[in-house]
Amino acid sequence: MRIRTPARILAITAVSVLALGASACTQAEQKTAEANVDAAGEKAADVAAQTGEVVESGAMKAAQAVESGAGKVADKLEAEQAEAAREGRPGAVDPATDTRVPAKD
Repeated sequence: MRIRTPARILAITAVSVLALGASACTQAEQKTAEANVDAAGEKAADVAAQTGEVVESGAMKAAQAVESGAGKVADKLEAEQAEAAREGRPGAVDPATDTRVPAKD
């Protein structure tokens, strides 16, 4: 499924206007069509740039959320491992010393 972005719609419009301009009968009509194409092209470029900024902003926010969530998970796991190491549970790693609790034979 294709997504119709404003930039894509404007680009299609610009091509349509250009096609109309090419079929215009008089020089004045062709000049008007060219001016419309130029304006549509500039608008399409502006919309595309703005769309890029919106996408980049969303990606930044998502990355920040992932980073924050990962930090919280790491803190929780570290606390659980510290507790397990203090209790002497085999396989746990003491985060303070980075040593594993040995298995009981």
